[in-house]
Amino acid sequence: MENSLDNPFILALTARNLTVEIHQHSAYQIVLSNDESFDSTLNGQLHRAIRGFLIKPQVTHLCIAENGTLSVLNIEPYSNVGLALSGRFADDQDCLIFHSKEDVRQFFQLDTSPFTIHTIISALLATVVTTPYDERVTSMVNYIRTHYFERDISPQTFADMVFLSPSRLAALFKEQTGSSLSRYLLWTRLRQAIYTILSQKDQALTDVAYDTGFYDLPQFNKYMHDMFGMPPIALKQNSDLIQVY
Repeated sequence: MENSLDNPFILALTARNLTVEIHQHSAYQIVLSNDESFDSTLNGQLHRAIRGFLIKPQVTHLCIAENGTLSVLNIEPYSNVGLALSGRFADDQDCLIFHSKEDVRQFFQLDTSPFTIHTIISALLATVVTTPYDERVTSMVNYIRTHYFERDISPQTFADMVFLSPSRLAALFKEQTGSSLSRYLLWTRLRQAIYTILSQKDQALTDVAYDTGFYDLPQFNKYMHDMFGMPPIALKQNSDLIQVY
């Protein structure tokens, strides 16, 4: 999980020829272009002809990239990767602007070849000191991967599985991943829901919500808007322009 695109605390996608209306969300976000420069407004300030940016959670922003492809990565703030990103900002900064491809390469310590979603994620994971998961954490992670769609999953589910109290279990999981079990489960569900919307375009959003562990469409809408700044219907309407990894 920690060295691949399977990390649920990173949602990676590409969007082509797309203008994204002003919004905000609770994730760190990296937006990069490897072909055409683009314009973006961050916290009310217009930045023209840039190659990318990194923003903190809750920064209002919009992107205009009508003639190119953007690589977009949303990252859970309290994951190990998110905590590492937080240290890249000065105290008075809420966004970092990349004006050139060289800016991108220097920030992520890349070589001179064109960067991709894969190389950016590898660079992010390389900033995190990782150790093998405790076997109990591995058991919980594997359970979430195969049972995320079950709506009755609770802390007690995992406590019974690994023979720990819910409080000790929560502390162990946070110690090793940086975030909580509930956030891990939520990001796993959202990633799967987004993948389903983009790959099974005829499936109703209500069915997507139910099949990925949400109680109903309003709950799914709430979490999508909070985490990624958009409702599921917006993703569905632009599904021909977006690819998720």
